[in-house]
Amino acid sequence: MDTQESNNSVNKFLSVFQYSKVALEIVWSTSAALTIVMAISTLVSGVLPAAIASVGGLFVDAVASALQQTGEFAEQAQRDLLFYVFLELALVVIMTGAQKLNTVCQSILRVLLGNKINVMILEKALTLELAHFEDAEYYDKLVRARREASSRPLSLVIKTFDLMRDVISIIAIGVFLFQFSVWAVALLAIAGVPAFVAEAKFSGEAFRIHRRRSAERRMQIYLEMVLTREDGVKEVKLLQLGKLFLQRYVDIFRNIYKEDRSLVLRRGFWGYVLGLLASAAFYFAYGWVGFAAIAGAITIGQMTMYIAQFRLGQNAVTNSLTAVNGMYEDNLYLSNLTEYLEHKIPEQTGDKTVGPKPEDGIRFEEVTFVYSGSEKPALNNVSLHIKPGQSLAIVGENGSGKTTLIKLLTRLYKPTNGKIFFEGLELKEWDIDVLRKKIGVIFQDFARYQLIVGENIGIGDVEEIEKEPRIREAAHKGMADVFVKDLPQSYKTQLGTWFKDGKELSGGQWQKIALSRAFMRSKADILVLDEPTAAIDAKAEAEIFSHFRDLTANKISIIISHRFSTVRMADHIIVLDKGKIQEEGSHTDLLDTGGQYATLFNLQAQGYQ
Repeated sequence: MDTQESNNSVNKFLSVFQYSKVALEIVWSTSAALTIVMAISTLVSGVLPAAIASVGGLFVDAVASALQQTGEFAEQAQRDLLFYVFLELALVVIMTGAQKLNTVCQSILRVLLGNKINVMILEKALTLELAHFEDAEYYDKLVRARREASSRPLSLVIKTFDLMRDVISIIAIGVFLFQFSVWAVALLAIAGVPAFVAEAKFSGEAFRIHRRRSAERRMQIYLEMVLTREDGVKEVKLLQLGKLFLQRYVDIFRNIYKEDRSLVLRRGFWGYVLGLLASAAFYFAYGWVGFAAIAGAITIGQMTMYIAQFRLGQNAVTNSLTAVNGMYEDNLYLSNLTEYLEHKIPEQTGDKTVGPKPEDGIRFEEVTFVYSGSEKPALNNVSLHIKPGQSLAIVGENGSGKTTLIKLLTRLYKPTNGKIFFEGLELKEWDIDVLRKKIGVIFQDFARYQLIVGENIGIGDVEEIEKEPRIREAAHKGMADVFVKDLPQSYKTQLGTWFKDGKELSGGQWQKIALSRAFMRSKADILVLDEPTAAIDAKAEAEIFSHFRDLTANKISIIISHRFSTVRMADHIIVLDKGKIQEEGSHTDLLDTGGQYATLFNLQAQGYQ
């Protein structure tokens, strides 16, 4: 058992250096010059305290000598006295300058590194697939990486440098104390070990608690957002959800607080008790040196120096053990960052930019897709062919797989089984950026960007975002120009309420902005509208789709809608039910068949009578 505990202690000590190389590489890449200056200033700060204490001892001996000397010897002693004063002053000035320089470097690096780490996290996020953001376990990794990892690499490097400084100080002090007694060196070395063991234990426990809480903290953030964001406040007030959500928020806090309080109390108690051992060791050495001076074994100056060295040594040991514990904790947190950044993402993109059969359009061949954690396929053995210039409408109840089909087409998901082709080339062979430039999509849950109107529309084609004529043309096709012209600053008006002078739009107006964004993608070969007109009246919808038909005359257009007045305009219609294609054909063919499509169409038609 003792051997096992010993091995665990050794492994724990060695683990503090596990991510030091990674952290140093990140900090070095942020600013090599600042890292070098910080390392040199740390080294200087480590050597000088022992030297200053030594000079102090020589100064005391010089004073004692001056008191006993007369004549020329007294003058020489006074000159020595002044020399030690100026020497110690110079060393203190250098040490203070090195410490201040180190602090300045840390402050500048902290800002630069915080930005660099956040950029690294966001760059990694750009490579993730949609499924990663829908996976609660992986999303927790992202939350943990963002929470504290931006500051931890610098903290780990600083503590590594501090450990180097303290080790250098201990070695320098040990050289002086060895002249007094080898047992004094041993006493100094072991005095802080019990406190170190306790701190290592509590640091690991604190990390495990924080890691386990990712989901709880995410729930707190969500509840905060619901209670304070304008898009949630309406229902919170009307349904009187405020007290319920606030109570849940408080309950989460209480559970977290209960664990934190227990940890802090235990950590504080053992830190105090074991810290007393280190203090007892120092005062034992304090008395030891004093009695040695009384016995005449050492001079008064040496006594002063050894006491100062013991004090510095005790601080250096305590600081080095604290640094080791801090490094251990930083390593644990930094593991979150590396775990997130090093997560292997399957190659998302091929390298093909042109398909061998442009006339072939889109093909789904026996495509099946099952969401992670689900046993029931969202799409089941779907085969479909859409030719260039053809318009397709997809009909089906909620949950039938309509939007999933579009997400597979846009490579947001990959088929579980089967293949999807575009222009005769399987989707996975396409360069993903080229493929997505060929597809324009507006989803039902489109984003409401807190940007100015022109940018809200222009991001439909980022390369054209500065071209106002193109933006105005797209706004006209999406019928957004009707109300944009009446906004305070027209296309320069800030939308949303997050920023000053922001203008909030109605649901129908936001949908027209999103439609205009889709019309910006005039270079796309495929245009998809997924329930785009739910908040728009029937007359406006008819006019919009008139524009849409003109725009997609030579393109593939796909419409998902519950309004059959829109659906009936499509060349080809498919009816999805439980992930399978139940019916397909033209509007007239499907009515003649008298199946599910005809039933749904007649039910909706009766509602307008």
